[in-house]
Amino acid sequence: MAHVRSWFARAAAAALVSVALAGCGASRLAAERRSGDSLRVVTTFLPVTLFTRAVAGDCATVTSLIPAGTSPHAFQAKPADLAALGRAQVLVKNGLEVESFLDGLVASAGNRTLTQIDSSRGVVTLPSSGDRAAHGQEAGHEHGHRRGAANPHIWLDPLRAVQQVDTIRDGLMKVDPGCARGYQRNAAAYTARLRQLNEEIARQLKPFAGRTFIAFHDFAPYVAQRYGLRAMSLVDVPELNPSPADLQRVTAAVKASGLKALVSEPQEGHRSFNALARDLGVRIVEFDPIETASDPESEDPATYVRVMRRNAAGLRQVFGDPGGP
Repeated sequence: MAHVRSWFARAAAAALVSVALAGCGASRLAAERRSGDSLRVVTTFLPVTLFTRAVAGDCATVTSLIPAGTSPHAFQAKPADLAALGRAQVLVKNGLEVESFLDGLVASAGNRTLTQIDSSRGVVTLPSSGDRAAHGQEAGHEHGHRRGAANPHIWLDPLRAVQQVDTIRDGLMKVDPGCARGYQRNAAAYTARLRQLNEEIARQLKPFAGRTFIAFHDFAPYVAQRYGLRAMSLVDVPELNPSPADLQRVTAAVKASGLKALVSEPQEGHRSFNALARDLGVRIVEFDPIETASDPESEDPATYVRVMRRNAAGLRQVFGDPGGP
């Protein structure tokens, strides 16, 4: 994500002037926080926003730093983002280097009392597959996951999502103990839905245990591990172009496994992946990694449950289940 860091350096200089003019000094922040307003929470991108809204309920005002329709890969900070961080009391992030731009952005906001909640804390991670052997790309590519780094897509496993929700709950309770019961009640209701979702998906995918599915980029290992599947990807992250070796590797895997479809994100539609599917005589099935959504969807924590149900139905279709969509 070096491109994110480069534009950030340019944006931060201009944005600092805006923040200074806005007068968001420490004394003003302290006065605002004594005014009795609800807790001001800033989140990073969609899954973290959905989980935080579920926990916060009426106890906190939740604002997403990254617009609902924007991927964290494409985010470009504006002066208003620095101002929002300057006013916030809590920042909730996914962690695992998805939001690599955050450290500089938070430092520039100058909010010394900001509490950060890393929702990945304590979650068992899987390694990124982004290396030269796996994808025919130069290891450590500036747009790829760093070699040896954890794959960040933990939210796509409903039970790891439960852990994220619990961590967000604990963090908000610590900052805002006056609403502790509300945070506990909201988190318990939401995690119950996530556990039910996990059981539902597990039943649906159990007949395909041990099967392999192929996605465009490397977002699926947590889903695969949770439900006894195997995941392959054409490239590490969406910005990479597949090499001839990538295409040959996936072609061989499709022919060997008898897959009926390849898996692609709705926002990608990568030409080479679509062309590969046509050449192999298979279809493209959408799997939404829940990184972007419409504005109304981003306001509703139930969006996560609905999208994951659609994703499970798509995976059944990949394996030739006529019950798929």
